[in-house]
Formats: sequence, structure tokens, C-alpha cells
Amino acid sequence: MGMFCFQCQETVGNKGCTAIGVCGKDSLVSNLQDLLIYLLKGISHWSVRLRSLGQADEEISHFIASSLFLTLTNVDFDSDRMIERIKEALDHRSRVREHFLKVYREKNGVEFPGPIHHSAIWTGNSEAEFLEKSEKVGILADENPLIRSLRWTIIYGLKGVGAYADHAAIIGYEDSDLYNFMQDALVATTDDNLTVDQLISWVIKTGEYAVKAMDLLYRANTQTFGHQEITEVSTGTIPGPGILVSGHDFLDLKELLQQTQGKGINIYTHGEMLPANAYPELKKFEHLKGNYGTSWWAQNKEFAEFGGAILMTTNCLTKPMDTYKDRIFTTGLVGWPGVQHIDDRKLGRQKNFTPLIQKALQLGSLQNKPGKIITIGFSYNTFEKYLDTIVNAVKGGLVKRFFVMSGCDGRHPTRKYYTELAEMLPKDTVILTSGCAKYRYNMLDLGKIGPLPRVLDAGQCNDSYSIVLIANKLAEKFGAGSINQLPVSFDIAWYEQKAVCIFLALLYLGVQGIRIGPTLPAFLSPEVIQVLSSKFGVKLITNPSDDLKAMLEGK
Repeated sequence: MGMFCFQCQETVGNKGCTAIGVCGKDSLVSNLQDLLIYLLKGISHWSVRLRSLGQADEEISHFIASSLFLTLTNVDFDSDRMIERIKEALDHRSRVREHFLKVYREKNGVEFPGPIHHSAIWTGNSEAEFLEKSEKVGILADENPLIRSLRWTIIYGLKGVGAYADHAAIIGYEDSDLYNFMQDALVATTDDNLTVDQLISWVIKTGEYAVKAMDLLYRANTQTFGHQEITEVSTGTIPGPGILVSGHDFLDLKELLQQTQGKGINIYTHGEMLPANAYPELKKFEHLKGNYGTSWWAQNKEFAEFGGAILMTTNCLTKPMDTYKDRIFTTGLVGWPGVQHIDDRKLGRQKNFTPLIQKALQLGSLQNKPGKIITIGFSYNTFEKYLDTIVNAVKGGLVKRFFVMSGCDGRHPTRKYYTELAEMLPKDTVILTSGCAKYRYNMLDLGKIGPLPRVLDAGQCNDSYSIVLIANKLAEKFGAGSINQLPVSFDIAWYEQKAVCIFLALLYLGVQGIRIGPTLPAFLSPEVIQVLSSKFGVKLITNPSDDLKAMLEGK
């Protein structure tokens, strides 16, 4: 049984993984994920029609968002869990279908005549049937390379939108327009009558809803955990039992902090959880001691060296090594065969982190490992407080240019580009960053401009929205017509589908001249790349020296 997957930056030969994913995903899981996406299209067909009759099925909205999230790179590697999700999808589709047919019959006095896409009617009852179908409905089912490219660019953007919508929903923030768009767009990817230009419009529209998704999550995080504050964070460990929390889920972290209070356990963040140390409602816990380690791809080494218990809350899991497999726990959508899983919270109750806590106590004290102190917390709200300082620095010639270096980190050797570029930047430039791409330069000694560090860290990958707000505020302050008239260069690193979502958001916002690296996405056909280049000035990174020269010249 083969596979084909080209959704991440590290796909084999920058073309596609065909035997096993570089991420560790095997062909079984890959194909089952393709089948799940196929069934989400089928559910959406019935749901969109139901909405056209003035009714909706709210139960499937979050299911579709979370299922899109489930298929991101580095989330769920467990085929048994995937099969259960497929069965749920079939149940949801059946319910929505019956609901629509009933309402249609009542409104029109006749049975629905069809036709309907095959994803809305195919059914299977066994694992064997699932596997047989999964091999026929994946990426290569679209034979036209250009149509395939556009459809899957939309789907990968939707995966990012679904992930951010799911993050927000977990803390009680939802938007029916987002859910409706995801369903509309999934249906659009099955429409053989759409022209190339129409599909390109759907790509840009996906960027529009990516902005809305990031805005929703920004409001959810700030209204739940407070606005980020400028915070100095230790990157070492101290004696005492410890738990390392990775992923993206702040609610999981808060509940764990509450459940470990007074137990003598120190909590540390890892990867994209670093910004948690800047939120007032999280940093108030004295046993949140800082951040340990760097980016997701280094977890095999860093988790092994940490020595304590580990919690993986969302995407960015890599294959657990035997050196720590017995002390790592997953929760939420994350899963790996044989790894202990913390069940979802019951209605009105917290998740039960007791097994994780017991493991931390059993493992005993960590070693004292002093680490560097880094400064974080420069989200939009913080930036506003320093706006006059920054504007005066620009007017006074202390700051000549801003470099937006957001996105994902990864294992690719050419990612040293971002470290080298940061080291080459003139002293009168500032880096605006978010996401785990920051780990390529956030521990460099780049100095300060006035009271502020030259690396202004806005937070997680979704906080790229915060950077857009910052850029818009600067444009307003300087009387510029758009972001493109500011001394700002966008040099974005991508790895997975949240970064694709961010990229499409920037295109929708009209940002010109974005550099993307370390490679262009394999799912973008040459024709699509040409469109992005001619319409938006999108270009691939080359080398730090040449790119820096061009960006300093505003190119």
C-alpha cells in the first residue's frame, strides 16, 4: 500500500512522500487521513444544502474544524484513532443527509433529485473498505496538475483555518461564518465546473478567512489569559520534579498549573508554548519556571535530556524515542501508538492530568541547568504602548527597516539561512517575529534599540495576525497608504499548514514581495507559482547576503 503526501516543507525531494512520511506518518495513516478529508467534503455537501434551506446542523461545525486540524503534519499518527474518526464522519454525514432530505421533502413536496458528489454518498463499514477507498480519493485523484495544485492549496489553507478555529473553540470562542466558509470551500474543491480563475479566487478567499480565524484566536487568548506583557524568560531548569509542556494549547497548560499547584512540581514550556510565559493569567503561577528547549524538530534530543514528564498538547509531535517514550503523554487531537493519552475534558470539568503528575513525581528532581534569559511579549497590545518610542526611533534614524521573520522552523539544513540573515542585519533594523521560526535567532545577542530588544517576539504562529496589526498601525501613524509603503520586508519560513494559512492571509491583505523559504511548497504548480509571482511578487529565498541587499533596497 503506497501513499502520496506533499503537504509539508520537508516532503521527499520537495515532490512528495510515497513510502513513509518524513514526519513519521506511515502509508496507512496517510491514506486514512485522505479518506477523512474526502468524507469532510461529503458532509459539507449536505450541510451547505441544508443551510440553503434556512437550517443548519451546528454539531458538525466543530467536527469539521477539528478533523481538518487532525490531518495537519505532526498531529495524529495513530491509525486506530483515525479509523474511529472516520466512523464518526460517516455518522455525522448520515445524520446531516437525513436532516436535509427531510427538510427538502417538506419544503418542496418531492424527494431531492440530486445529483450529488460521490463523497456525499459513498459508505463503508469495515477497515478493509476504508483502506480500499482511501487509495482512490487522495491527492493524485485530481489528474490535472494545475487543478490539483489549486484545490490542495485551498485544503491546506483550510487545515490552518480549522486548527485556529479549534484552538479558539476549546476556550469558548466560535464563529459560525468561519465554520460555514470551511464547508463552502470544501465543496468548491469538488466542483469540476470551476475555472482556474475561480479557484484562484477561492485561494485568496481562504486567506480572507485565515485572517478572521487568527483574529478570533487573538481575541480568545487575550480575553481569556490577558494581554501579553514584556517578560524575561529563563531557558534553563532548576532542581525539583518537572513537567515540560509542548504544542500550542494554553488551556491545557492552565489546568495543569492549577492541578500541580502546591505539589512541588515545576512547569516548563517548550516550542510554541514559550509565549505562555507572557500571559498574565498563566505567568501568575509561581511554579511556571520558564522555557526549556527550542523548536519542535529538536524534541528527540531535548525531551531525552529534559529528564522529567512531558505533555504534548497539539501538533508538532515527532516519533517518541525509547529514551522518553514511557514519560511522554499526549492529549487532545495528538496521538502516537503506544503513548499514554490524557482524555478530553468532560462537560464543565478539567482534564485529569493525574497520571502525568504522578509520573513527574516518580521521576524525581531535575538537574540545575542555567539557561539564557530571553525577552518576549511583544504582541499588538504591548506594541501599542511603545508605539511613540518606535515611531520616534524611525523618525530619528535609529530604526531604518523592519524585517518580518515569522513562521515555522524545521530540520532542513538550509534553515541556517534565517540565523545568518539575522546576524547580518544592520544594527538599525528590527525583527518582528512569531511562531517557532524565532528559534533560529532569538537567542543571538543582537542587542537593543533604546529600551527594546531588536527581536520583538509577538508569540505563537497565529500571532502573525498581531504583526499585521502592528504593521497596519505603523502605516496609519506614518500616513502610508498600505503596508507595502512602509520600510518592512517579509521573509517567511514555512513548514506545515498553519504557515500556509498565514501565507494566504498575507496575500489576501495585499502584502507584496513576500520571500518564502527554505523551499517553495511542492503543492504549488509552476503555473500557480507564476501567478503568485506576477500578482503578488512572491519569491523564493536565495542566500542571506543577496536577499539582505535586495530587501534593504526595498526589493
